[in-house]
Amino acid sequence: MPRPRRQPSHERCSPRVAGPGVLGKGVQFCVSLQTDKVHLGPEFASGAAVAEVARAAEAAGFDAVFVTEHPFPEQEWLDGGGHHALDPFVTLAVAAAATTRLRVLTNLCVVPYHNAYLLAKTAMTVDVLSGGRLILGCGAGYLAPEFAAVGAPFADRNDRFDDALRAMRAAWSGEPVAVATSGATHTMRPVPAQQPHPPLWIGGNSRRALRRAVELGDGWMPFPNPGSAAARRRTPELITVAQLAARLDEAHELEAATGHALRDVMFSPVGVDTYGTPGWDAAAFGQVVAELAAVGVTMLSVHFPARSRAEYCDLVAGFGAEVLAPAGGGTRP
Repeated sequence: MPRPRRQPSHERCSPRVAGPGVLGKGVQFCVSLQTDKVHLGPEFASGAAVAEVARAAEAAGFDAVFVTEHPFPEQEWLDGGGHHALDPFVTLAVAAAATTRLRVLTNLCVVPYHNAYLLAKTAMTVDVLSGGRLILGCGAGYLAPEFAAVGAPFADRNDRFDDALRAMRAAWSGEPVAVATSGATHTMRPVPAQQPHPPLWIGGNSRRALRRAVELGDGWMPFPNPGSAAARRRTPELITVAQLAARLDEAHELEAATGHALRDVMFSPVGVDTYGTPGWDAAAFGQVVAELAAVGVTMLSVHFPARSRAEYCDLVAGFGAEVLAPAGGGTRP
């Protein structure tokens, strides 16, 4: 068992499966809205589908639903297992409108694809209209052809990502911001429902991504990545709990050096079969969740194998009944 994380000075999650439903107060679960399965048409890629899956997730006790972002992927990447996706913010707005307590998460938004101030306005709007339920999961991106297709420079994406995070935080303050490109002072209103801004969770497994999360974000979203995919995805291998624990030790060092602490860490259960498959083992799953919680993970993302909306909603409900309800999930006020 990896050694427990040192707790930052502010309140953190306690190591248990499915917390009481308040972000940052327990290990929680988020589930995909499945909008990457656009090839199945309105089964998942429709307003009715998004609303139905979101309501099913909320009823089952999930704490959040998530979507990805790929506005214009290249065919070679799609042929190799990539996927299309609906616009993340429009989709999450539909999910939020269909629910009352469910958090809505971009997993993740490729920030360097966007103008920082337009992205700040879009995110603020979703946060306001949802009553403060947006979590803005952000990443640098790694698909050079998609950057080129949307007219965004690729080589300097990390620097632009850092600059964008600072710019968005300034815009969300509602105070005047001097913008170099216009030579004028600008303001953005209204301010986000969550103050000072929606949680910024930073994706990526690299040292730079981890530093960005500590210095400019509120959470870190590493993802399971085998060594065979590290070069293609342009991010280091990360597949075991021990590897994650070592990276979080790096985070502690950065926290001590900067005076900033991560509030949340999101990861996916690894080394166990998915719920709804023949190899599912509830005890093994619970053990992995306990190990991840012990090293400091606060949000776990899951997905289920389904080719129809009805099947997916059944799996969501089953997971809620078998995993979340016994552990106290779904009690957010």
